[in-house]
Amino acid sequence: MKAVIAIDSFKGSMTSLQAGEAAKNGILRVFPESETVVCPLADGGEGTVEALTLGMGGELQSVMVKGPLGVLVNAVYGIVERETKTAIMEIAQAAGITLLPKEKLNPLITTTFGVGEMILDAIEKGCRNFIIGIGGSATNDGGAGMLQALGFEMCDKDGNEISLGAVGLKDLELIGKEHVIPELRECQFQIACDVTNPLCGPQGCSAVYGPQKGADAEMIRQMDAWLSNYAGIALSFKEERKAEDASVNLVNVGVDASFPGAGAAGGLGFAFRVFMNAELQSGIQIVLRETELEEKVKDADY
Repeated sequence: MKAVIAIDSFKGSMTSLQAGEAAKNGILRVFPESETVVCPLADGGEGTVEALTLGMGGELQSVMVKGPLGVLVNAVYGIVERETKTAIMEIAQAAGITLLPKEKLNPLITTTFGVGEMILDAIEKGCRNFIIGIGGSATNDGGAGMLQALGFEMCDKDGNEISLGAVGLKDLELIGKEHVIPELRECQFQIACDVTNPLCGPQGCSAVYGPQKGADAEMIRQMDAWLSNYAGIALSFKEERKAEDASVNLVNVGVDASFPGAGAAGGLGFAFRVFMNAELQSGIQIVLRETELEEKVKDADY
């Protein structure tokens, strides 16, 4: 008899792997000769790193990075050995809303810089493939902080780096690439994204998710305008890079940045797709594919 066990986590009590092992132990008590296969499940949000990394025989890593307010936090991610090393990350480890008490939530100043630092650490360890869940952020900076950590120059009219957080976008005038780490061209990103919000407008990240991150009505209005300006500059930057180098593979997202998922994690979806040629996909579909659940259940009895 072969049983395949695929159980999602029980938030606050059991991880996916703990639940799977509990079921496995129960089956083996009754059918000790049976073959039992535990396949972890997650949807790209909390628990994805542990479920995918340990379920695929990888190892957990930790690195100190800037948290949402710039204070160092210990971020955990996974590395799975394949044809090339694959890093499995949750942006919430570096920019998560759960990292801050409610009274300190402020999307004007929270940053995704630490997300870029996590990616840098994985690149230094040889990773070129990335699976990244982008739920649960405390940020609304359009991914500008992440881009700064990776070497993109996010500059004001005088050529100075803008400040971290959404408030820095009000001064953004140009984006440069001179100091971008060269290894970034070799990297492929799969982004687990289960929201369809555009970057700006009534259904954009500022209006829909800003309030839970500490934004009031005036902050929402300001951030939405700043993100709209940022999108225009980013898309102009993309076109300039294409003109300079025909081999540059940057996604054409249209002038309104309204593609589904652009507003995920305060605009991180936009940054990943435009600057890093990432694919935005359903989190559960990524997990099911990477853990090869379909193949494992083909000959299962239960």
